[in-house]
Amino acid sequence: MRILTLCLTLSATPLLAAEPLAPVPNDYPTEARADYVFGCMATNGQTREALTKCSCSIDTIASILPYDGYVAAETVLQLRQGGGERAAMFKGGTASVNDMLAALRRAQAEAEMLCFQ
Repeated sequence: MRILTLCLTLSATPLLAAEPLAPVPNDYPTEARADYVFGCMATNGQTREALTKCSCSIDTIASILPYDGYVAAETVLQLRQGGGERAAMFKGGTASVNDMLAALRRAQAEAEMLCFQ
């Protein structure tokens, strides 16, 4: 009985002494991550290697740019691709729009360097 108590005490000690890990922010919904990976794989090939690189890419972007910033920048990019008056408003860009797009481009560049090299 004493051996069992000693074993249980020793095995539980590291768990009690360990500091809890800080939660990693994960504000990107799974659907958004999957959508990014599907689009990335369409561009980079439908291979297991592309899946790994594209998954790494969105994880890197998510670690740098909050989801709200990602959505806002992607929305501006989509609006710029359209035509008409609405697209023209976003093509010139204000300082805040340009900053938003620059943050997305920096995150994408970091992801490119980490995941595709």
